Amino acid sequence: MPTPAPPTTFKFLPQGALIQEFNVAGHNIVLGYPTPASYQHPAVPFFGETIGRVANRISKAQIDGLNGRSYQLAANNGPNTLHGGGKGWGKQTFEGPTGVERDGREAMLFRYLSRDGEEGFPGAVELRVWYFPEIVKEDGVEKTSLELEYEVEMVGDADEGVEETVVSVTNHSYFNISNGPTIEGTRAILHTNSYQIIDDDSIPTGEIGQYPGISAGEEFVLGAQDPDPDHCFIVDANEDPSSIPLDTRKQPLRKLCEFYHPDTKLHLEALSTEPAFQFYAGRYIDVPELDGKPARGRRAGMCIEASRYINAANEDRWRSQVVVKRGQVWGSRTVYRAW
Repeated sequence: MPTPAPPTTFKFLPQGALIQEFNVAGHNIVLGYPTPASYQHPAVPFFGETIGRVANRISKAQIDGLNGRSYQLAANNGPNTLHGGGKGWGKQTFEGPTGVERDGREAMLFRYLSRDGEEGFPGAVELRVWYFPEIVKEDGVEKTSLELEYEVEMVGDADEGVEETVVSVTNHSYFNISNGPTIEGTRAILHTNSYQIIDDDSIPTGEIGQYPGISAGEEFVLGAQDPDPDHCFIVDANEDPSSIPLDTRKQPLRKLCEFYHPDTKLHLEALSTEPAFQFYAGRYIDVPELDGKPARGRRAGMCIEASRYINAANEDRWRSQVVVKRGQVWGSRTVYRAW
């Protein structure tokens, strides 16, 4: 049975219900800042944030055929919507944290009400985020664990003609287990090399391929420049995308990836009930010195963003993963463990 982690292990902020600190063996392994205001700096790229209403990109900042019409969203990544729009959920103030007991475990609860029309998305929805900070013992090894549970549903009176919306939530923490300015030297294993092939605007073409230079289950090293992924990996390419439930929380946790750095001897792994994850090696990080923290540049951290397929709202084969109708619940679970 897991035991609650000491209160100094993790810190969270109401803004974006973000993960401010994840402390392991004297190291804070997530990029962040000591004060909330710094996260609002325009150069800070989603550090620790809860991403929604829809994570990653939506092509042409538009969704067609929802509630029998088209919706124009906020375009903040060239012609596309990225991570929910101009502010998304990661820059909003959540209610919480509130200490609660959930299924016999201690948790921290955050809530956020996203109103109809926010960033162009239809329908009001409520997001509930539970964080379970714990120490787990696995194969004789004590691991510092943070489980993230997400739940979203439409709320309030039905707006005229609005009976459905789209949802895909993830966490955007940047991890660095090297204790250095970049992730260079980190040894990595991805448990899949199937990924969504993308076009020049980083929108999936609809094809699933094998990521070049990375073999599933085999170790590789993140160097100074390469490999340089910023792609959505599919956990099981043989899985029928239309069979993935809207609420994946009862699905088994599957290991997505694992990391080790020989200098710090730190380990990190991610597991999720989600069918996909964006693995991003931080190529676009360019943050000035801020709030007593040094400037952060390319590959200062890496992200493991468990989610649904990218641009699923505009792809008939994947659409059922993200379309939430009134009375339905969208849900997921992801676990980060380090030791």
